[in-house]
Amino acid sequence: MLRLNAVLKSLIDKLWDRFWSGGISNPLSAIEQITYLLFMKQLDELDLKREKDAEFTGDTYTSRFSGTYKLPNTDITVDKATLRWSHFKEMKAELMLPHVQQNVFPFIKDLNGDGSTFTRHMANAVFIIPSANLLQGAIQIIEDIFIEIERDAKEEGHLFQDIQGDVYEMLLNEISSAGKNGQFRTPRHIIKLISELVNPQLGHRICDPACGTAGFLLDAYQYIITQLAKQKAKNGQTFPPDEDGFVRTSVSGQLTQDNKVILEQSLHGFDFDSTMVRLALMNLMMHGIDNPHVDYQDTLSKSFTEEGDYDIVMANPPFTGSIDKGDINESLQLNTTKTELLFTERIFTLLKTGGTAGIIIPQGVLFGAGGAFVEARKKLVEEAELKAVISLPSGVFKPYAGVATAILVFTRGGKTENTWFYQLENDGLSLDDKRQRIAGSQLPDVVTQWCARDPQQPSDRKANHFFVPAQEIRDKSYDLSFNRYSEVEHDETVYEEPKVILQKLKTLEDKIQQGIAELEGILG
Repeated sequence: MLRLNAVLKSLIDKLWDRFWSGGISNPLSAIEQITYLLFMKQLDELDLKREKDAEFTGDTYTSRFSGTYKLPNTDITVDKATLRWSHFKEMKAELMLPHVQQNVFPFIKDLNGDGSTFTRHMANAVFIIPSANLLQGAIQIIEDIFIEIERDAKEEGHLFQDIQGDVYEMLLNEISSAGKNGQFRTPRHIIKLISELVNPQLGHRICDPACGTAGFLLDAYQYIITQLAKQKAKNGQTFPPDEDGFVRTSVSGQLTQDNKVILEQSLHGFDFDSTMVRLALMNLMMHGIDNPHVDYQDTLSKSFTEEGDYDIVMANPPFTGSIDKGDINESLQLNTTKTELLFTERIFTLLKTGGTAGIIIPQGVLFGAGGAFVEARKKLVEEAELKAVISLPSGVFKPYAGVATAILVFTRGGKTENTWFYQLENDGLSLDDKRQRIAGSQLPDVVTQWCARDPQQPSDRKANHFFVPAQEIRDKSYDLSFNRYSEVEHDETVYEEPKVILQKLKTLEDKIQQGIAELEGILG
């Protein structure tokens, strides 16, 4: 949606320019500071909305901004009402900066109280906006962004929270420009596809062991909310698909308190970058998840002890990194230091028996001939039910990387009898660096064919999807590349006999010589 809203895009570009010219040019530092401001704004918006909702329903609601707040390590108390975005945005610039630095930001860091995951990971967060002019300018641009979101929501019929999510997604794009250690943000439409494939349900424990900014966890949350909304729909109410062809509604206000608690307890993320952990926590909280469970943890290291705890794992782990052999967790048996292989095994171990994973891997994992590559694939075929291998276009991660990738879907403890292969060539966006929206997206077809798949029906190996029996995969060294099993239909071309072709060439030569002779005669 955001690509179609030129005003929002212009405002976001303006916000980046403001930070760049204000001395914060590192994309990761800028996005973190912008996120703090967005979080302050959204915290105020959510609190005001909940106050109004409670007033309408007659329920009791205690505002986060009622009472006083005692500043850490001091005897100073401040009125919480002054910590609202709607209050300090009206202050003079020279008063606003010290107020936000010394009062608002400490309050934000301590928001969920001692002992909460959020407070623990915000402990080392630092507010580094250096000037009153930068702060005041950024606040005004963010105000303009929210005004445009409100306008778009009313006039174009888009959900407010969906547009806000788009704004945040675009801001997060800047992180990928660093592209370090193979860490690239997963495009949202690919995340949605994986949610459709693994079908998370209310009550499932869901994990992303390399969660980044929590895109997978957020979509799992919205996918489940959408299923609940469909169940509650009355009088034939339907929900239109979004521009990617998927149905999502983020109206979490329809959740009962019990369901809200169940959902919040269900989502678990880990990342070994403390900045990413903070961004993930705030991203989830800005979307209505009050107590997210995202922790700082290297899930490949010796210190990680969780196994067999999750019903669903969704992940796009780092591709091109490696880990020191001495740091690898003893439970991981593959003889390799390549993170793309170790994460595949880690995800397998995180699943309960009967649990399902949908993960993105580089296509090299599908056919690599090295011992660890073969063993990783063998484990998925022999110790799990390898349900699907979906090859993605090589441009999915552009402009940040051209690596070809694939989605694996597998269930721990099942038995692989047949694996479904699909070759996805059009994900709805151009495969150049611009990634502009184009017609003919195959994403809805993947879901349609996935839901209708039947291994008992004959498979056409000339089509873009088909089943392959497990024994055939074994016979081919557990190769999982689509082209290893597809059949290419060649058009037969009939050529003339060489003598006939030679005679035609001789006739043509005679005509050319005749033409040259006539031309010489004319020229005298």
